[in-house]
Amino acid sequence: MKEKLSFSSYLVIGVMLFALFFGAGNLIFPAQLGQAAGTNLWPSVFGFLITGVGLPLLGILAMGFSGSKNLQELASRVNPIYAVAFTSLLYLTIGPFFAAPRTGAVAFDIAIAPNIGEDSSKLILFIFTIVFFSISLWFSLKPADIVKNVGRILAPGIVILLGILLIVVIINPIGSIQSPLEAYQSGAFTTGFLEGYNTMDALASLVFGIIVINAIRSMGVTTKKGIMAATVKSGVIAISFLGLIYVGIAYLGAVSTEQFGIFETGGPVLSSAAEYYFGTFGSLLLSIVIILACLTTNIGLMTACGEYFHQLLPRFSYRTLVIFFTTVTFVIANFGLSNIISFSIPVLMFLYPLAIVLMLLTFLSPLFNHSRMVYVLTIAVTFVISFVDGLKSLYSSLGITGYGFFQPLVSYFEEVLPFYENGLGWLAPALVVILITGLIAKLQPRPVEVLNK
Repeated sequence: MKEKLSFSSYLVIGVMLFALFFGAGNLIFPAQLGQAAGTNLWPSVFGFLITGVGLPLLGILAMGFSGSKNLQELASRVNPIYAVAFTSLLYLTIGPFFAAPRTGAVAFDIAIAPNIGEDSSKLILFIFTIVFFSISLWFSLKPADIVKNVGRILAPGIVILLGILLIVVIINPIGSIQSPLEAYQSGAFTTGFLEGYNTMDALASLVFGIIVINAIRSMGVTTKKGIMAATVKSGVIAISFLGLIYVGIAYLGAVSTEQFGIFETGGPVLSSAAEYYFGTFGSLLLSIVIILACLTTNIGLMTACGEYFHQLLPRFSYRTLVIFFTTVTFVIANFGLSNIISFSIPVLMFLYPLAIVLMLLTFLSPLFNHSRMVYVLTIAVTFVISFVDGLKSLYSSLGITGYGFFQPLVSYFEEVLPFYENGLGWLAPALVVILITGLIAKLQPRPVEVLNK
């Protein structure tokens, strides 16, 4: 048993974690933000980093701080049935339903689609995703080697390839930074803050945190204090890499608008910049970066989903589950990127607040004597508000005007909840409930139910 690891071990785990986070959204959204923010780039980037980097780090640390063996055990502090439902939905969301198919679809849309005709795109997408997800399946079926395969082989390649492009951009910018678009002319920090949610990394952190903890345990660190310390150091390494990449890509987007104009998404920003500096070689370079980034993320997602559902449903082997999830992911990826993103938003509007509140409760738990009452009531209030937000987003995705039977509830929330129009209507009620129930639990001589610490 040992309390500390070597720096090289922290680096390997941190780079592995960076590679797992650094996927589809991490390339698209910072570039898009940079173009839109213009001269308000830095406050926008700062807001983006809080949610795109800060929340994922918070999720990883929450898993280490809790001492829980997995996300389901952590969520069971609310209720065992809730824990299974919440954890299963989270895994399916960042796995075969949305995030995993998105990795293949984004890799195709940015690296392959610009070089082929629209008439043949569906066939080429079908062939590409077969190859892409077959490679992912091969790595996913070898989870014991995930640190070596992902951390030591794929991640350094991503950093080097993208680093070359970003260094050239810094030395020789494409153009000058232009005026911000309307959304970033006022409240740039808040807009960037909300944009960071699109990466989905806060949800993924509750899954990848377990991978980090298991890797740390496999290296001989078994005490809670030692695991927490190692998690902090590895997590800081990962988010430092991630933050640098975010800032670099956002800057690239900001200096590109004078030459290229405003693109609808961030993908063409990267491809245009690569071709601008390096010609055909630049396009090939970008394709490699995109495919590797998306591939590493998908490997982590399939591994995590297979391990969790094998534990939940032991009658199905890990191999069977990974093959099944990869097949589902392949099918959904062929519906196209726009459809995947459109129908993921309602689920994210529902899940994100629940995940964030669970993180906060984990750190605050010692202050209210680990009372289950605080967990249950806070999650219940958050659940109601986020569920309504999810329904609103679903109606919007389906093109339905009005909110039907729950219109009165929406109107009420809009009137009384701070920040509701920004998608943060759940925040103030959750904090108030934590404060009130926490005080009750702290002052109560005999709590109704106290959780194991």
